[in-house]
Amino acid sequence: MREVRLSRFERVRGRLRRAFESGRESVRRDRPDTADAGAPEEGGVASPASPGPAAPPSAAVVGAEPPAAVHASTSSRDDADVPHALRIAAAWSWRLIVIGAVAWALLRIVGTIRVVIIPLAIALLLSALLAPAVGWLLRARLPRSLATGVVLVGGLAAVVGTLTLVVNEFIKGVPELSRNASQGVRQIQDWLKTGPLHLSDSQLNRYIDEAQNWINENTNNLTSGAISTAATLAEVLTGMVLVLFATFFFLRDGNSIWRFLVRLLPVAARWKVDDAGRASWETLVAYVRATVLVAFIDAVGIGIFLVVFDIPFAFPLAALVFLGAFIPIVGAALSGGVAVLVALVDSGPVTALIILGVVIGVQQVEGHVLQPLIMGRAVAIHPLAVIIGIAGGVVLAGITGALVSVPLIAVLNTAVRRLAARTVPDTPPDAVVVAAKAP
Repeated sequence: MREVRLSRFERVRGRLRRAFESGRESVRRDRPDTADAGAPEEGGVASPASPGPAAPPSAAVVGAEPPAAVHASTSSRDDADVPHALRIAAAWSWRLIVIGAVAWALLRIVGTIRVVIIPLAIALLLSALLAPAVGWLLRARLPRSLATGVVLVGGLAAVVGTLTLVVNEFIKGVPELSRNASQGVRQIQDWLKTGPLHLSDSQLNRYIDEAQNWINENTNNLTSGAISTAATLAEVLTGMVLVLFATFFFLRDGNSIWRFLVRLLPVAARWKVDDAGRASWETLVAYVRATVLVAFIDAVGIGIFLVVFDIPFAFPLAALVFLGAFIPIVGAALSGGVAVLVALVDSGPVTALIILGVVIGVQQVEGHVLQPLIMGRAVAIHPLAVIIGIAGGVVLAGITGALVSVPLIAVLNTAVRRLAARTVPDTPPDAVVVAAKAP
């Protein structure tokens, strides 16, 4: 019984093998490279065993479409028919459209919540300014909360004291400036008559009337602006409170907040983003320090000449130069222009020209000596990027946008450079490396 079963199994296996060999032989005959070997003679009759001569490779089939071109950037016949340059242009176009749409959406979101975004940005700048002082107190073994509170209260006291001095001196000098202003206006009128312009009384009266008409026509706009400013007083107060709270917690818990945000990212990207973020923070601290130092030098340089030439409001004008210097390139120039106008009204054109030369000289020293020497390579930004950033910041958020735009560009410049670098970030000192056992 066992031998019969084996013989049947052998017969079935033999049939399967013969069928497999027959099918493989027919496939070989159908291939172009083996068609000549199995083709019958010319004029013969084709049979199922020999299907007949195969068409040569150069033969053209009537009514058949040419094969589609194969290219790494094409996935269909339609793509193959489109020129390569047009495909590249289209690919760039739709990607740029997507990026533009995302940027537009982000700007809309930022514009909607600007009441929150702007105070947070100012709080970051203040935190970068006050962080070294907090570090000094921490090294003196003060608790973190106490060190942060002392620095924050000290900074507020300095700001309030400076504003008090500026306002008091301004109130004290307004009467004298009013008397000198009338004399300065008469001197300007005399110069317009006897100077190179040689304007007549009728021309002067016409220009004065046009200026008065312009003021009368724009009174409503000026009044509505003042009303809207008064209406946003609550938003300003809310922003100030938010700046204080955000600055306090950024100084006290900034490192913990950053680690929490980094943990939200995928594990493979954490070290890279953490390295870029810490480098960006160092850039922001260096930028704020350098800006404060440059602004202080500008204010002292212009203020000394204002005191020497006995220009009124010397201290308020120096404080204005200090604040204006936080807007690079254009800030100190505009605030210095106010000093030139006060000198013109108070002391005449000669003194005003001298003050103008002082302002220009200080700007040249700032641009060619202080900025390269103090800022350094860590926050070096091309002047064109600075101008474009300031213009965009003014359009989006006014004076606050001009103040925040340049440090934002500096931070993004550092972050993008670190993220694009191919180097591996250094291992954090508190990192725990777990090694797997060798198999």
